[in-house]
Amino acid sequence: MSKTRTKKSDARQRIVETAERLFYAEGVRAVGIDRIIAEAEVAKMSLYNHFSSKDDLILAVLQYREDKFNAMFEKWMKRHVKAETDRLEAFFAALKDWFKSPGFRGCMFINSCAELADAEHPASKFSACHKERFHEMLKGIMAETAGENAAESLTPAISLMVEGAIVTAVMEQSAKPADVARNAALALVAQSKRK
Repeated sequence: MSKTRTKKSDARQRIVETAERLFYAEGVRAVGIDRIIAEAEVAKMSLYNHFSSKDDLILAVLQYREDKFNAMFEKWMKRHVKAETDRLEAFFAALKDWFKSPGFRGCMFINSCAELADAEHPASKFSACHKERFHEMLKGIMAETAGENAAESLTPAISLMVEGAIVTAVMEQSAKPADVARNAALALVAQSKRK
């Protein structure tokens, strides 16, 4: 790989990482391109060599955020999986870890959709697909815990509880909504097993 290519890749990565940090902390609309350029320590031309617009950058940041979030969440889940604890319990323990993490400001995908206020924006579409993938992951965990039929019928309700817990955790600045969602999910699973 040439030095020029490596420099461009390094600059792109710095731009994306800087924008991700700022967008998550302050919002995609509140943070301007000039601030990202200054904090990433790149030339304006470097940014526009990699992204044709701020909207392209927002989409790239969300793609980066998905990979970063998935790796982080999986790591937290693994930490909580024990012989006596199933993966559903580990899922909610990881959710609580996220809520307690420094700088927690909710779900970047929910926040971005709300800010963009345009369901047709590529970043909004990506965010909706991210949520579908996240809910499919939860459905897989539910299938392990309660079986395929229960996973099919319960995952939509439990997904709504998870999304509500995320928003409530931000509004209350508390990790307790993860426990409320866990208890409700476990009650639904127990009820489905009695049928």
